[in-house]
Amino acid sequence: MGFLTGKTAIITGAGRAVLSDGRCGSIGYGIATAYAKEGANIVITGRNEAKLSAAKEELEKLYNIKVLTIQADVNASADNEAVVANVVKQTIDTFGQIDVLINNAQASASGVSLADHTTEQFNLALYSGLYAAFYYMKACYPYLAKTKGSVINFASGAGLFGNYGQCAYAAAKEGIRGLTRVAATEWAKDGINVNIICPLAWTSQLEQFQNAYPEAFEKNVHTPPAGHFGDAELEIGRVCVQLASPDFKYMTGETLTLEGGLGQRP
Repeated sequence: MGFLTGKTAIITGAGRAVLSDGRCGSIGYGIATAYAKEGANIVITGRNEAKLSAAKEELEKLYNIKVLTIQADVNASADNEAVVANVVKQTIDTFGQIDVLINNAQASASGVSLADHTTEQFNLALYSGLYAAFYYMKACYPYLAKTKGSVINFASGAGLFGNYGQCAYAAAKEGIRGLTRVAATEWAKDGINVNIICPLAWTSQLEQFQNAYPEAFEKNVHTPPAGHFGDAELEIGRVCVQLASPDFKYMTGETLTLEGGLGQRP
């Protein structure tokens, strides 16, 4: 147990997923595991209740922490402010505080060219990613200000580098980067630091992308100079732990590319 003992983190999109070889297949679950090892109580959200329940069972059994699971889906047809307000209310009712918000959830139709993208596919990416981050940040702000907490948002190299077949995903992720920088400016006075991670990890989502869109996968996904794809817990989740530590409070509004050397840019 570490410095997060007794603190509360909301992690969106953190249901348990498994790769075909049995390893952890979800960045959200990898982050949740890293936080659990540091003693944090965790609120995990997602669309799939079975995956949330599996995550809760394993994390509570292994790490002796408390996990609150809430089925929540920000989408074009939902009352999204009410959806997010319910998550925040249950969090406060259960734990009394919010110390860290991690906006990890994202759905998209990656692999579809810009010319072939439908409005529904574009909305899928914008609502599940950009709008979700917006609603969660707004709703959590008063509680993060009380704890001088941290926000960690997820963007992508798809937006940084304009990946083929990922127009809606890239647009959502770059929107999240812009939103993050504004929050970093406005919330610094409250002691809240707000940063962005662009990860590259081998996940079940990436595995599905390879199977569904092999052409787009070959154009976009390359083995990094480090020689391997990131581990969701050890190489992504552990960085999320550090970004919520006292040592990193002065860093805010920054984009960290965790891509094993592929994310280099001017």
